Amino acid sequence: MANKTEAAALALAEKTAEEQGVYIVDVSYKKEGGDYILRYYIDKDGGVGIDDCENFSRALDPILDAEDPVDGNYTLEVSSPGADRKLTKEREFLYYTGRKVDVKLFKPLENGDKEFSGVLAGFSDKTAEIDVDGNIISIPVKEASYIKLSFEF
Repeated sequence: MANKTEAAALALAEKTAEEQGVYIVDVSYKKEGGDYILRYYIDKDGGVGIDDCENFSRALDPILDAEDPVDGNYTLEVSSPGADRKLTKEREFLYYTGRKVDVKLFKPLENGDKEFSGVLAGFSDKTAEIDVDGNIISIPVKEASYIKLSFEF
């Protein structure tokens, strides 16, 4: 987590997420437009809907009120990660291992490819392992413009 508020907020919510049948992909705590927002991104097999977000928020709200991990006023938001979300944190990469991803690099690979798709095979030391047709390509996250879930419509 980027800061101790996010880490504390994640720790407080893990049990609730498990009870609700969702996974916390990420937690962010940022100032937006003059207000602080504590935002949970949740997901589950088959994706989450508005009811999942609302149920998680309602279950989590009294816990946050009782434990008070955030200094000052803030707004609680719960959202799906979204179809176009870049994977950036280890937690996300580990959760989505086995899923198809789209990759765009700042510099091309030796074969000239700069954009490709493959299956996220693993993640360690800030490096994603992408299986492209049986060939594992190691991509340090900092060398990718993005690594995001692949969706075919």
